[in-house]
Amino acid sequence: MDYKGYLCLVLHAHLPYVRHPEEEYFLEENWLYEAITETYIPLIEVYDRLVKDGVDFRITMSLTPPLASMLKDPLLQERYLRHIDKLIELAEKEIERTGFEPLYHGLALMYHRRFVEARDVFVHKYKRDLTTAFKKFQNLGVLEVAASCATHGFLPNLRVNESDVRAQIFTGIDNYRKVFGRDPKGFWLPECGYYPGVDKILKEAGIRYFFIDSHGILNADPVPRYSVYAPVYCPTGVAAFGRDWESSKQVWSSKEGYPGDPDYREYYRDIGYELEYDYIKPYIHHCGFRINTGMKYWRITGNTEYKEAYRPDWAREKAATHAGNFMFNREKQVEHLSAHIDRKPIIIAPYDAELFGHWWFEGPMWIDFLARKMAYDQKTVRLITPTEYLREYPTNQMSLPSASSWGWKGYSEFWLEGGNDWLYPHLHAAGRRMVRLAEKYRSFLKTASKRTLIRRALNQAARELLLAEASDWPFIMKTGTMVPYAHKRFKSHISRFTRLYEDLMKGQVDGDWLREVEWRDNIFSDLDCVSYYLSKTEGQTASESKEHPESCEKRIPEEFMRPISGIKAEKTTGPRTKMAAFHATKSRERRKAVLVS
Repeated sequence: MDYKGYLCLVLHAHLPYVRHPEEEYFLEENWLYEAITETYIPLIEVYDRLVKDGVDFRITMSLTPPLASMLKDPLLQERYLRHIDKLIELAEKEIERTGFEPLYHGLALMYHRRFVEARDVFVHKYKRDLTTAFKKFQNLGVLEVAASCATHGFLPNLRVNESDVRAQIFTGIDNYRKVFGRDPKGFWLPECGYYPGVDKILKEAGIRYFFIDSHGILNADPVPRYSVYAPVYCPTGVAAFGRDWESSKQVWSSKEGYPGDPDYREYYRDIGYELEYDYIKPYIHHCGFRINTGMKYWRITGNTEYKEAYRPDWAREKAATHAGNFMFNREKQVEHLSAHIDRKPIIIAPYDAELFGHWWFEGPMWIDFLARKMAYDQKTVRLITPTEYLREYPTNQMSLPSASSWGWKGYSEFWLEGGNDWLYPHLHAAGRRMVRLAEKYRSFLKTASKRTLIRRALNQAARELLLAEASDWPFIMKTGTMVPYAHKRFKSHISRFTRLYEDLMKGQVDGDWLREVEWRDNIFSDLDCVSYYLSKTEGQTASESKEHPESCEKRIPEEFMRPISGIKAEKTTGPRTKMAAFHATKSRERRKAVLVS
């Protein structure tokens, strides 16, 4: 069929790495459990139904290493099973409690069915490892999974040390190969954070394309002939696909976007806060403060406190209508573009995956309707992946994109401002120290087994630095939600790194303490993370600086070279306040609002 243009739907799936084996219940781990139940399993079910029904569809996703690592972690898998079993128990009680309230009784039955089905998908269909589902869809050719950075580090703010950028990119790609059993073709730059030159490292890593925000393309040099409706090749030959603002606004915008429709489910009214305390107590946080349960009986209704009962049939009709509207707008957009350019345009529509299902309950249903409507109800626009587009159009304009991100104001300010800028001197100093460690043990690394104490300590130092570099910590500090947790995580990782650095420089490592740290922060435990901090050639640092790493360190103020005071690295987290729990449920919503320009 001869389509006039293409739509590339991109879902960016990411959560910060939160794993606390030292505590039986940990509030922030709920971020993962909620996303599994409300986003990842519903998306998997949509893909499964589309495949079963023979619908021709294409979706592009990124599955970041922290998220993939948590999905594959046996401890978190077991804890999720405990979590979903409690939800099933609560839903059974709700079915009985709401027996004389027809609307609410129907919703209790709906949630019970969803929880039971989620458990079945998790335990029986995919054997607790949901990454195998995404791998299956990629092998079927309906899903293209892009790689991403090791811990979602915001690269424009890490570029002071090129070794840090290289470690983020190459470790992320190594993790991708472990999970999906193939080399990635595409790459998701965290927060779409691009700076000229990062494409050189992507090229070295074998990446064919990445995504960038619209102004990164519009401000490219020279100005791209096709705007954001065709990729450009960076001077390195790596393709940059620019985000289309028009299609993004229809979904993202809190004022104009579909998720704000009055008939959709209201996120901020949950029975965890609404029902009597003694009744709901067994299903909220074990310390006694209220949290979201995921059972929400109300629809948005309007911009007031008054909320009416949620009507799933009404919401389903709206999801179908909005899918049709989105498709219609893309048809008109493509018809207009194809009349003015000499190739089929591609519309890049990227979103946070967690918007679909978690924040926008009907989001997965909307994707299902959209895929079916585009396959059967029109002949103008086709769903496509970036790789397929590059195969059809291997020749593209060469242009150098401008520095940009998809965050507030479009550059780096959200991750570098008065509330979080104090992180970076510590990160940059630790990055130089990591290079120094790698260079000190260069000869040792060539011959030593990966299980030797020194090599384990070197790799753990690299992991602690990577974890400290996560963009999630400055993001949380900027939004003002769960700030103490972000502070604790950053300081803990930097403190552990500093101790490992000092011990390794002395050649004395405490094996018992190292085992405990490896047990706590076990991400990338099977990867040789330290290798990416080695220079390419003897006598040259990984950042290609003419200075020796030791001379770089001398220029850093002494206070940035010591462990950060005010917190003990191994201190466990105590009970949280009710207000902290309330803010935790809203942190992702604030993120969504921030990304709307």
